[in-house]
Order: sequence, then C-alpha cells, then structure tokens
Amino acid sequence: MTKTFVGVTAFTLAFLIFLFIWGSGAAAQRSSAASITDASRAEAAQFLTDLVKIDTSNPPGNELKAANYIKTVLEKEGIASEIFLSAPGRGNIVARLKSNGTKRPLLLMGHLDVVGVERDKWTVDPFAAVMKDGYLYGRGSRDDKAMDAANLEVFLELHRRKIPLDRDVILLAEAGEEGTTQYGIDFMVAQHWDKIECEYVLNEGGALHESNGKVDYASVGTTEKVPRAMMLVARGSSGHASMPRLDNPIAHLGAAVGKLLAWQPPMRLNETTKEYFSRLAKISSPEDAYLYAHLEEPAVQQKLAASKISQNSMLRTSIVPTIIKGGFRVNVIPADAEATLDVRALPDENVDELMETLRKVINDPEIEIVRGDKLSDRPAGAPSSIHNEMFQALERAQAKVFPGAVTLPTMGTGATDSAQLRAKGVQAYGIGAPTSDDDSLRVHGNDERIRLESEGKFLEYLYTAVVDVAASKK
Repeated sequence: MTKTFVGVTAFTLAFLIFLFIWGSGAAAQRSSAASITDASRAEAAQFLTDLVKIDTSNPPGNELKAANYIKTVLEKEGIASEIFLSAPGRGNIVARLKSNGTKRPLLLMGHLDVVGVERDKWTVDPFAAVMKDGYLYGRGSRDDKAMDAANLEVFLELHRRKIPLDRDVILLAEAGEEGTTQYGIDFMVAQHWDKIECEYVLNEGGALHESNGKVDYASVGTTEKVPRAMMLVARGSSGHASMPRLDNPIAHLGAAVGKLLAWQPPMRLNETTKEYFSRLAKISSPEDAYLYAHLEEPAVQQKLAASKISQNSMLRTSIVPTIIKGGFRVNVIPADAEATLDVRALPDENVDELMETLRKVINDPEIEIVRGDKLSDRPAGAPSSIHNEMFQALERAQAKVFPGAVTLPTMGTGATDSAQLRAKGVQAYGIGAPTSDDDSLRVHGNDERIRLESEGKFLEYLYTAVVDVAASKK
C-alpha cells in the first residue's frame, strides 16, 4: 500500500515535485529568453568597436575584412557560416540557426560598407573607434555597424541559450549598400536567394527616437520612397554673350526649374503614412497635433514644408534639383545646359505618367526630360503590413523595453536594401538604435557617433522582438 504524507500520496508528492522542478526550469528558460545581460551588452559594444575600426569605406568597400571578422566570431561558437564574394574584396556573410521548420525564416540583416569621410572635418580619427563622453565615435558607428553588432549578438544569444525555434534565424552582413548594390543585396538575391529566402527581415531604416534622453517613439520602416533620377536638358544656339538670344538654354533651364519648384505632386497617403500621422498626433504638442490631423489644408502643408521637412517629404513624391551644369566662359552663351533632379517617388508612383505631367508643368518644347541610369534604380515593392506577427512583435518589444513610448510605422524618405527584399514578397521592417535628432544628422556626416548605452538598449529591443516572433511557443 502506498504511504501518504499529510493526505498526499508519495506518488502525488513526487509528481508535484517534478512539476515544480520542470516548471521552474521552463520559467527560467522563458526568463533567460526574455532578458539581455550586461555581459551581452558589453560584448555587442566590443563587436561594434571592432567593426568600426575596420575601414570599409565604399568605394572600394573591402567588406571581406569585416565579413572575416564576423566569421571568426561565429567559428569560436561552433557556428558555420559562408562568405559569398561578388567581386574581389566584396564579401557577404551568411549564417543560419535551424528551427523545427513550422514557420518560414526570419532574416537579421545589416550592411558592412560605410560612406567615405572628409578626415579634415572630423575632430577624431573616423576609424579609431574613439570613446568620449559615453559616445563611440566613428564612421559606421550608427550606419550600419550598430545593426551588424546587435544582429550578431542576438544570433549568438539564441545559439548559446539553445532557444527552441519555430523559424530559422538567418544572419546576413552584406556589401555594397552605399550605392553599389550590385555587390551586395542584388548579388545575393540573384545568385544566392536560397541562402536568405525568408518571410520577415529586420534591417536598418527606422530608429528609436529620443527626446531629452528618453525614447518617445519607435520608428519602424514598413515602406520607403524609391529614387528615380531625372534630368532636364535644354539646347539652343551658342554665341557671343554680348548678344542676348531667345533660345539661351540656361534661361530656359532656369525657368523650367523654377516652375517645378513652384509646383509639387499632389499629396497621397498610404496605409503606413496614414497610421504614422494618426499615431504621431496623439503624442505631439497641441500645435503639432493639429498639423498632423489636418494634412489636407494648404496652410498646414506650407508649415510642414518650412519647419518639418521629414514629415513633409512623406506626403508626396518629392522632386529636388541637385546639380546644374551649363556654360564654360562668362562671355559665351552655351549650346546646352542640364539640371539633375533627385526624384523620390512614392512606392506606387507611375514614373512614366509623372514625367508626362512634368512636361505639361514646364510647358516648354526646348526642355527635354530624360530618366537617369535605370540600372541603379531600387525596385518598388508593396509596403510591409502592420497587421502581422513581426510588426506586432516589434510593438510588444517597444512596450516592454520602452513602456512610455509608442510604435510608429514609417515610410522612409531615403533608400535601403529592404527594397529588393520587398520586391521579392518579403515583409521587411526597418529599425535602429536610440538616437536624438542631432545625432541622426551626423549619419553620412562628420563625427558620426552612438552612445554605447543606446546600443545596449537597442540590443534588448531587438532580442525581445526576435524571441517573440521566432522562438517556439510550446
């Protein structure tokens, strides 16, 4: 006969002890899966420091040096990786953590190349990873090696903690994002799509926005404008400048540029920008909230154009003249003149129809409108949804790590390699480390920097979202 202990059988007691031990272990696993340690933050900071010290200025890129660094880190953990060379020195590295395969993969992506520097305008060596006042200074410290370092640390944490996964997690650190995508994402999509094919991707293209040192909103890029360069070309008769000519191409070109600056495409909001302005209005001052709630008013649009140029650019396709060429001597009327237009089109903009509209606006037979190099065009893909697991996981991560903030789906006015993935049907989301308005202006500029504390916070945010969307719920 089974002995009893205060009315509980020995078998029952043993079973309860088993449940307690099992539950404690499961709870510990859940706890470890939902937290980032100081050691993890320090390691991510070291990865970032080491990557900044590797000069991957594009051109020439030389991303292979940084890819080999990441490969060495992974090898020490027993994680296999592959480097794909698109050209000598142009390396792209891929690694994968396998899952039970019940869901499609998640890709963690960042680029290894950085833009060049004007060394004489920096107060520190841009490739020395100088620490000063809590900031790490260096080219690429924010764009985009902060993303690479956080991605690598999250990848290692998933591996070390042996977190069961419902979807493979793929790590991609790629070449060529800064203007030479043929060496990076274009190459990987065309030649090695099977290595990076995924349902979701987390990439650059957003930020944890800070005001007065506190994150007030998480900007999550769900779509972006597409660059579509155009040129205005005017031709006339050359001659002596002492005799004015009606067909002076500089005069015609100047008038054409003036007409375009006085005109702008109509405002068109999409799902992302509608939600962005709606949520932004709820956390803004009464004066700004009125602007965001009354975008259709011409006076409001004028105020945005004058004082909130980022938000203003989200309203419509933008057309900005950036280069003027014409003439070579003060006393010679040139035979031709040219203006380059940086057109940032809404994702669904019909560019041929836009060009026809521009011809009508300019209304000058002496002006020809031509497209720029189409080979450098990024593809236009459908905006990523704000109603799926990944976006909701990012919202939950924001609520947990930055509970006083709000998540804003955002349309980027620049360009990222997410465009090529959206064109393949991938749901792509742009995120980034905490940044103030001042520090964001340093990206591609002088004295680029990031607070290491910010990198640690971003790491926790990224890890929380990845575990939420990729870890097994069983």
